[in-house]
Amino acid sequence: MSCSDDQAAPNDTLDALDDAVAAAAFRRLVRLLQHRHDAANIDLMGLAGFCRNCLGDWIADAGRMDKEAGRAIVHGMPTAEWKALYHTAATPEQLARMEASMAKNPHS
Repeated sequence: MSCSDDQAAPNDTLDALDDAVAAAAFRRLVRLLQHRHDAANIDLMGLAGFCRNCLGDWIADAGRMDKEAGRAIVHGMPTAEWKALYHTAATPEQLARMEASMAKNPHS
């Protein structure tokens, strides 16, 4: 399951953003996600169509590394350790919200 494809919209100014600025904002986002363990991945998926794992997968794709390495960067620890500490089973309602949300994501 892929969270989304990287598709630029017409007149997208994101690529013009300075890399240092983008990197600082990205690190701030990741640090917030590392702090907010109460924001469950399934709820992030249901609201925004992406989660920590997606973000880690995007890092892995961009950095040509394996997915576990990318996810560990976002989690701040190995994924298995993060799951043992913070993961809870998804409810049927959460899964339905996730599927509906992901259907809105761009796909090629």
